[in-house]
Amino acid sequence: MGVAASRTTNPILLCLLVTVVGMVVAARRTDAPWAHGFRLYLTFGLVIITFRVVFRMFLEGQYGTHVLFRLPELPLPDAAAGIRIGGPVTLEGLLAAVYDGLRLAALVICVGAANVLADPKRLLRSMPGALYEVGTAITVALSLAPQLVESGRRVTRARRLRGEVGRRTQWFRHIAIPVMTDALDRSLLLAAAMDSRGYGRTVGLSAATRRLTAALVLGGLGGVCVGVYGTLDTTTPRALGLPMLAAGVAAAIGGLALGGRRIRRSRYRPPRWQWPDVAVACCGAVTAVGLGVAASVDPDALNPSVQPLVWPSLPTLPTLAILVGALAAVIAPPPRRSSGSSAA
Repeated sequence: MGVAASRTTNPILLCLLVTVVGMVVAARRTDAPWAHGFRLYLTFGLVIITFRVVFRMFLEGQYGTHVLFRLPELPLPDAAAGIRIGGPVTLEGLLAAVYDGLRLAALVICVGAANVLADPKRLLRSMPGALYEVGTAITVALSLAPQLVESGRRVTRARRLRGEVGRRTQWFRHIAIPVMTDALDRSLLLAAAMDSRGYGRTVGLSAATRRLTAALVLGGLGGVCVGVYGTLDTTTPRALGLPMLAAGVAAAIGGLALGGRRIRRSRYRPPRWQWPDVAVACCGAVTAVGLGVAASVDPDALNPSVQPLVWPSLPTLPTLAILVGALAAVIAPPPRRSSGSSAA
């Protein structure tokens, strides 16, 4: 869904995509404390749009012919030629800022939905053994946001029990610092627990093998990054698109297979892929591929023009591709509820 959001600036399609993601989260999230943080990501998305519009107003508001209002313009020296602060603000400039901000907000919301629905600890179990150091860092980083949500709920509940509801004085010291400290401490405890259980234990390998593994993995990941950028950007040479992506994936797989020999891990109850898992993954893949095909067939529908002004349309193919993502709310198995919530 995030890949699909990156392919369009159409506000109707982006709002539809966020609605589909929100529906899936509401239908399949668990009752864990960190699973109730989707509202936080929605708020963060609104903040992103607001900041994008404000910066566009002050730095690049003169973009088009329909002037809405004028801001005081700050005179700059000749060395800053081409840079303008303030001045006229046009409708075209504001719409361009809203479109870009909405696309970035949709990406953040998709990542937030993944954090709300998926457990990063389960993701860590499925990572290749060659990436155990990176996996540890990613797990700690991904668990920080859910821990922030859970810590915020506990701190807020404690303030209510002390009768501090409504008090805004010293908010940063009484709320923000305890929440961030507690979330960081719990993430570090997770890393320490993983280390104490022998996660990432290695066996002896020669120096040449380690250098070859590092070169293949790093070179492959670099090739994947360049290939993805070349695929998404239509102005880059074709050699930097799919060929570079394929070469990077091949090198990365070779490095992971070679590096996995130095990791010896045992798995207790390894996760098994079943048909609902494959179907949910296919729903997201269909959405991404559908938006990619639509971007090559009718790019104007996915990226409505703001100069001249054009009313955004609702194309059929991207709409159907986004609605396919809503099937995950039905295909995915119901979330497991704790005994306390079911009894209530």
